[in-house]
Amino acid sequence: MDHSNLSSASSSVAGRRGLFAEVEPFAFGWLKTTGGHEVYYEQCGNPNGKAAIVLHGGPGGATNPTMRRFFNPDKWRTVLFDQRGCGKSRPHASLENNTTWDLVDDIERIREHLGIEKWCVFGGSWGSTLALAYAIKHPERVESLVLRGIFLLTEKELRWFYQEGASAMFPDAWARYLAPIPEAERGDLMAAYHKRLTGTDRKAQEACAAAWSQWEGDTISLRGPDARPSKFNEIDFTIAFARIECHYFVNGGFLPHDGWLLEQAPKLRHIPTWIVQGRFDVVTPLETAWALKEAMPDAHFEIVWDAGHASTEPGVIDGLVRATEKALKV
Repeated sequence: MDHSNLSSASSSVAGRRGLFAEVEPFAFGWLKTTGGHEVYYEQCGNPNGKAAIVLHGGPGGATNPTMRRFFNPDKWRTVLFDQRGCGKSRPHASLENNTTWDLVDDIERIREHLGIEKWCVFGGSWGSTLALAYAIKHPERVESLVLRGIFLLTEKELRWFYQEGASAMFPDAWARYLAPIPEAERGDLMAAYHKRLTGTDRKAQEACAAAWSQWEGDTISLRGPDARPSKFNEIDFTIAFARIECHYFVNGGFLPHDGWLLEQAPKLRHIPTWIVQGRFDVVTPLETAWALKEAMPDAHFEIVWDAGHASTEPGVIDGLVRATEKALKV
């Protein structure tokens, strides 16, 4: 393959770009979609700027104000929305009519509602999964892709993080993740968690939601658990996050078959794409991002040597901000 678009960011902080200044939405609202859902959306930056949509992680992670700051507010019209069941979207933590393809349709509804012809699609972790699914279904609406922490929602990736793999690197955090599940059910931890997260025992649901969310929070950053976002300590957030993630994962992301996204990825190689990946990402390991780069050899691919999974790692911020600046020229 051609490695001309491959780069590795130095561990030096010299010359790294930071986030843009804090910005408040110039407009927001709720859009009725299907299946009884209303999704919250907001617009930031320049109403006449180049359009971008931000796809948050999870599924079920919700947006936060930091996500607005990867885009120059003088030049971008940035759209953010809370996916079905999470954040300010309604109803909260709902799994009904909540699939990847429902979310893809919601993105299109928002685009049409706002009168946007094409846009940059920006997403990390699960947001990268959803960005790719959207681009595969609506390539004519995608002007560029900016992706981070690539997650293709394969069985191999899910087993690595939720069954056996990352557990060897974080045995202390893994013990906390195992704690709510009886030993007899630990052969399929996602199924065991799903039973409790969707069950009627509120106490068990809360305990499992907290443990599921803490496992991700403990492994997300090289800066350790202290870098875990405060929302991982909020029960309303953790219930939506854990329920929706587990719902998607036990259903294989509602994709046609295992490995489908990677099979489809070559169809997107004509779309200008930037991929930023932490070298020490334990949640979505570099192997997956590398496979996507192999399938999309024209993509600009950057490995950040001193970063894990979090979008707030300094080197990841630098790579993503430089990518959005370059995407302005597409």
